[in-house]
Amino acid sequence: MTYLAHTAHTQFAALWLALIGWTLTAVAPGLVQWREWEVPDNEVVTSGVAWVGIWRACFNSHTHVSEGLISMYCRSISLTENFTPPEIAAGQVLMLLSLLVGLCGNAAGAYAMRNAYFGVKRVSLIFWGFITTGVLVLLAAALSLVPLIWNLKSVVTNQTIDFPSEFKLPKAPRSQHVGCGIGVGIVGSVLMLVSGMIFCSYRFPQRFKPRRDLGKREQLQQNGSAASGARNEEEVSFDGKDNPAFQSHEHM
Repeated sequence: MTYLAHTAHTQFAALWLALIGWTLTAVAPGLVQWREWEVPDNEVVTSGVAWVGIWRACFNSHTHVSEGLISMYCRSISLTENFTPPEIAAGQVLMLLSLLVGLCGNAAGAYAMRNAYFGVKRVSLIFWGFITTGVLVLLAAALSLVPLIWNLKSVVTNQTIDFPSEFKLPKAPRSQHVGCGIGVGIVGSVLMLVSGMIFCSYRFPQRFKPRRDLGKREQLQQNGSAASGARNEEEVSFDGKDNPAFQSHEHM
């Protein structure tokens, strides 16, 4: 049973980074504040601000409520709607895939960490467990970064969305800003990116190299010992003390 807990402290910290990053990435799709639209104050959007996420578009309104109260009006954004922009459709699909891949990566990291801290007969399970975790976490980070950066670019370039009339939103905002949803998602993706690189950088200590390499080294040592033994036998055969002719000459 081999224990490599002393070699996996950095990966233990990386596992926490991956877990925190995955949690933030899971929170981001549920936030409606991916885009903040400033719209003219009218009788419906009385707050003057609307939020557009990848699943809903919402705004606060005083309409049809008691005086002094505020209600949030929201409408769902469907993947199959004609007005849904491609960056929002990509966010709905890729963010869910990122969560699934990230969950698998965290599970693989927990299993590899368990092997490192509690011991395993085959040390290669620890190495490949960390590498698999790193690849999965990096893939999850990449899947989430694509829609996040795409939506960020749409906000910076002031792209509009042609909402239907039931959304009660104008076709174009007066101005728009990046919301906290994109920020939360980017922070989570960066944490997973760092975590994945740390997992992929894991290396065995010198004395725990895979047995295949040790077998080659031992074979070379045995070949060298055999060659050395052959040379020693040749030297003994030519030694004067073991030569019969030399011994007869000495007795004379």
